Amino acid sequence: METKSKKLDFSNQSFFLGIDVHKKSWKVTIRSNRMELCTFSMNPSPEELVKHMQKHYPKGKYFSVYEAGFCGYWIDRKLRAYGIENIVVSPADIPTRFKERTTKSDTIDSRKLARELENGTLDSIYIPDNLQEKLRAYCRLRYQLVGNQVRLKNRIKGYLMFSGIQMPENYKIRNWSGKFINHLEKIEFENEVGRECLLVYLEDFKQSRVRLAKALIRLRKYSEEYNFKPLINKLMSIPGIGFINAITIYTELMDIKRFRRPDDLASYVGLVPSVSSSGEKEKILGLSHRYSKFLRCLLVEASWIAVRKDPAMTLKYNELIQRMSKQKAIIRIAKKLLCRIQHVWNSQEVYEYAVIA
Repeated sequence: METKSKKLDFSNQSFFLGIDVHKKSWKVTIRSNRMELCTFSMNPSPEELVKHMQKHYPKGKYFSVYEAGFCGYWIDRKLRAYGIENIVVSPADIPTRFKERTTKSDTIDSRKLARELENGTLDSIYIPDNLQEKLRAYCRLRYQLVGNQVRLKNRIKGYLMFSGIQMPENYKIRNWSGKFINHLEKIEFENEVGRECLLVYLEDFKQSRVRLAKALIRLRKYSEEYNFKPLINKLMSIPGIGFINAITIYTELMDIKRFRRPDDLASYVGLVPSVSSSGEKEKILGLSHRYSKFLRCLLVEASWIAVRKDPAMTLKYNELIQRMSKQKAIIRIAKKLLCRIQHVWNSQEVYEYAVIA
């Protein structure tokens, strides 16, 4: 008499996967019904993970999580395409036990992720779509090009100083003109080797200028091609916000409506204080150490312009410096400016000067 083998069926059962991602391998922990089922290493492949789950736990409901980091969001997109409900979390927001802080390993990290995912204590960060992610990456590329150009300038100045050659009196100017570069190319050395070394430095610098100019042209083109130029123009109506600042704000935030309150946006940017409170005692520790490095400095710099151009900002700044330092006052102005940026973005209206609110 033949007997039919019953196939595995995990319908209506939930499985929670904690994935500790690395370049060469992933460490994965699987939990279900408050029980750890297994922890294993695998190739860094969403397809292999899906095949493993379908083979060992077919027809189940799969939930997964991994930490934001070097790998970006392509893993999230692939896992979701295969039907796994994935989230990406900030490493700083994961509840961690004392032993997990003092003893760290890939296995411990994956187990922690799976446990907290099942407990429901994890909140996903905002996941941009593919186009938004690439626009942000291109805008950040421009900042990297600016940094490279600054380093090249310093190398040139350092080489000339090392060679005992004094820079012209106006060498501290921020943007080196073509005329100034021509002057540097004509500097005489005692031998051809010294001159050739300088010319190589200058050639690198000129190439960096070309790359930076191309990046700016591309960003302007993309703002028209992908239909966010009208928003950029409205953001540029805000004092202190030019095209570069406007497109940086846009690419870093992408969706302003995900911040329900102005304080949520200020917290994301890093314009809120760190507070230590116990009982009746409360101590302000200064600005939060968690911040967007591309936005906080930008807004502070823009605020110095806003207090000169907008009478309402000037009035507020003058009130603040009566009871605090100028540095602390400008941080409060930056937070106020951020609220106005949020209003312009949400209302799609140009900035109004001299509005006290």
